[in-house]
Amino acid sequence: MLEVGQTAPEFALADQEGTVHRLSEARGSWVVVYFYPKDDTPGCTTEACQFRDALPRFDAGGVKVYGVSADDGASHAAFAGKFDLNFPLLTDPDMATIKAYGAYGEKGSGGAKRMGILRRSFLVDPQGRVAHVWPTVVPDGHAEDVRRVVEQLQADAA
Repeated sequence: MLEVGQTAPEFALADQEGTVHRLSEARGSWVVVYFYPKDDTPGCTTEACQFRDALPRFDAGGVKVYGVSADDGASHAAFAGKFDLNFPLLTDPDMATIKAYGAYGEKGSGGAKRMGILRRSFLVDPQGRVAHVWPTVVPDGHAEDVRRVVEQLQADAA
């Protein structure tokens, strides 16, 4: 998994509308990259809707938010449409970016283990370095936690 201070891996991924987003194009801005297992599932919906609701405050701070999963563009479009999501959901079908960020690994509950996408988030600073890592995410309240950390790091950098 990536650590604070490391250069965030570059990506070029399409969103739910087919627009390609590159991390390098966001240089100069703070960027939240959050990884989630699957569109339109309970935890992923909670997390996405809370980012949706917090987006005006992220926007006010010049912060970009990207959600990333291995779901395809049609799935992302349906998910975004159903819940009025107002930020890019990036599709990573070969999981190259998911793996580069260390968001793929062993997971499970109740004793059953399997490989899958881990719910992890990363804050990338304006220079393209990892500024904060959330290695384990609880969906409810995560967007607010991310917002607090972003505001604190922005204040410290000012």
